[in-house]
Amino acid sequence: MRDEKITAQVEGLADLAAPLYRGLKLAVGRRLGYPPLANAKVEVLSAVRRAPGISVREVAASLKLAPNTVSTLVGELVDAGLLRRVPCPNDRRAAQLWATEAAVERMTNYQRVREEVMKEALGRLCPEERAAIEAALPALARLSSLLAEPPH
Repeated sequence: MRDEKITAQVEGLADLAAPLYRGLKLAVGRRLGYPPLANAKVEVLSAVRRAPGISVREVAASLKLAPNTVSTLVGELVDAGLLRRVPCPNDRRAAQLWATEAAVERMTNYQRVREEVMKEALGRLCPEERAAIEAALPALARLSSLLAEPPH
């Protein structure tokens, strides 16, 4: 019986995770009037905002991505005016990455609108549904951490 229950939970979570995220991203994009950035680009920008002056190699290591993948994303973000690539003073072959004002503004707006959209959607749920979601948040956070760990 336990295996059947776990299987149902796996299917339920797997069937909801992507549509929930996609629905949120679409709703935010509609409200902003422009399409949100791809997830990988948001992750790169977030890494640079957390550690201004970080290198491509350091971003790749922090995100567990191949350096050439991050380099491509950085090039696209530079072309879009969202990142600045500055030669490293100690090693001219390396570059430091800095978020532009446009990137900070875009990410701040996205976060603000995302919060508004979620508040509005949660406000349309009944109190019991909101309480169930709130009660599930710690377990979902733990599940997310476990999924990110390397297998034992």
